[in-house]
Amino acid sequence: MHIVLDDTAMAAAGQGNVLASRLIHRAHVESGWFLYAPACALVEADRARPGTAEHLAPMPGITVLDLDLAAALAVARQETWAASHSQYAALPTPDRPDGAIIATTAPQRWAGEPVRVLDLTP
Repeated sequence: MHIVLDDTAMAAAGQGNVLASRLIHRAHVESGWFLYAPACALVEADRARPGTAEHLAPMPGITVLDLDLAAALAVARQETWAASHSQYAALPTPDRPDGAIIATTAPQRWAGEPVRVLDLTP
């Protein structure tokens, strides 16, 4: 299971969202569960809730995704960096041929986008 945390999911995790916490726990203790934190979304989550980056980045179950050249080019074409980096991270890759699911507390943000969404709204 490959899941990308968008900025809203990261901020929610820092505020004690039980569903986000369960995802983080699963990624830490169960094999086959992977959580990704795109760097641009992590920055936005930290802006919305200061301290989020320091809280999430060192967690062993979360992989922070850098803004490499391909991601930067994808982000440059979109309006918001956080959402576009999250969407880019969810695209299929050779390691994840089915792509990843975006975990969010704002599922309406992803309406009409070619991504699968996991609603973390309690």
